[in-house]
Amino acid sequence: MENPFLLKGYKSRNLFCDREDELLKLFSNIENGVDTTLISSRRMGKTGLILHLFEQLKKNKEIECLYVDINFALSQSDFNKLLAETILKKFPEKTPIGKKFINILKGFRPVISFDGITGEPQIQIDYISDNEKTNTLQGLLHFLNSQKSLIVFAIDEFQQINEFPEQNTETILRSIIQHLHNIRFIFCGSKQTMMTDMFSNAKRPFFASTQFLFLDKISENSYSQFIKKLFAKYGKQIDCEIIQFILTWTKRHTFYTQSLCNMVFNLSEKIVTMNDVKKSCIEIMKRNENIYLQYKQLLTVAQWKYLIAVAKEQELEQHTSKKFISKYNIGTPTDSRRLIKTLLEKDLILETITKDRTFYRVYDVFFSHWLESEY
Repeated sequence: MENPFLLKGYKSRNLFCDREDELLKLFSNIENGVDTTLISSRRMGKTGLILHLFEQLKKNKEIECLYVDINFALSQSDFNKLLAETILKKFPEKTPIGKKFINILKGFRPVISFDGITGEPQIQIDYISDNEKTNTLQGLLHFLNSQKSLIVFAIDEFQQINEFPEQNTETILRSIIQHLHNIRFIFCGSKQTMMTDMFSNAKRPFFASTQFLFLDKISENSYSQFIKKLFAKYGKQIDCEIIQFILTWTKRHTFYTQSLCNMVFNLSEKIVTMNDVKKSCIEIMKRNENIYLQYKQLLTVAQWKYLIAVAKEQELEQHTSKKFISKYNIGTPTDSRRLIKTLLEKDLILETITKDRTFYRVYDVFFSHWLESEY
């Protein structure tokens, strides 16, 4: 039986939960010529939202959609490469637009090949100077801008350009983008502080150039109805109490909720029991245990103990308080600040800022539960 709780990719709107408000805002921005900065923590569903948006936009023959993830790009050269490959994948070389693009590419002296397994294009461009990198980037974006169709271009993990050795990439990109009238950009990122600074700091090139859209948890009611509906569609009954347990245990974080529901769906019969869910929780932690133990090898004893403390607190607010420090033998407030800063940088702890408070938790929900159960 097909498992309807997807863990990656996008299949159909029937397997996609809610996000109606966010979708409407994206539609409005595209229609009104506004670029968007989409921010969420990792695995909250921003990529799924983009693919869901693209699926809806397919109905409009005058819009073309492109998506590129630059998380592993290490330089402006890598960025250009990924952009060029994305364009060629969207407009294959045998199509009229693809032929025009190949002619543009030839001016950059590329080496074009195709992956032997996936068949996807691979483009290598060698540069003699930084000016050539800039000219290539400008040429690629101007090519997109010259199309008859409106282009919607989503760049995922956009904050990665801050890591490029070419420290002027942000300035160059902004200077090009501000003159493009036929492209709607969606700048996606999972590092809230970094992304917010890029687009709200008056000293940064992208200041006030986009509209912010923060992706939070799906509402409990919407997610509960979605889960109940999908189980029922495939002939399985699940009670509201059990769904409540699932949503609480996964903190309504999209990836972890989908993962647990996927496991429960797999292990249960026609009537889902609480025992099915708890067995699924244990199985998930067991399957990931080797990864968690590798984390331990990469951290100092103090860092590992600090992660355990945060996991046991679940949502830590006062990380320099005497009560927290003495309870877990952290050391001093300075030690606590240093440890939490390091673990934030390693993406092992997540900082959440709301109107009312700021709190910290272990980023990986399943890892947090494992730490609680083991220690």
